[in-house]
Amino acid sequence: MKISTKGRYALRIMIDIAEHEPQITSVNELAARQEISVKYAEAIVGALSRAGLLVSRRGKTGGYVLSKSADAITAGDILRAGEGSLATVACLSAPVNPCPRAAGCKTLPFWRALDRHIAGFCDSVSLSALVTGEFLP
Repeated sequence: MKISTKGRYALRIMIDIAEHEPQITSVNELAARQEISVKYAEAIVGALSRAGLLVSRRGKTGGYVLSKSADAITAGDILRAGEGSLATVACLSAPVNPCPRAAGCKTLPFWRALDRHIAGFCDSVSLSALVTGEFLP
């Protein structure tokens, strides 16, 4: 599995917002601090908001804050919001496997097990642990 820039930037943006809480963070501030375009930052915070991870505050001093504590948000939540899925292969990214070979596929159990391990790890790392680096071995 290869995480796209959207997924990587989603992690960086969420860490940035968590580090600056309780301050409201604008998209312009995020874009400048993370050295990405405002348009791309807007797309990412939009995806994070739709996933229920961020709440927007309107107005002149508007911006974004976490929707819940950093302990209650996981790297898996963030990556799913940015990537759409953590699936390692396309046949596991849909609720029902669309592959006509799925019934006899000898590699499918391997891919399912790998997906469980990846999801388990990503879901075990909280945003607060990403901020502090406490999840490192």
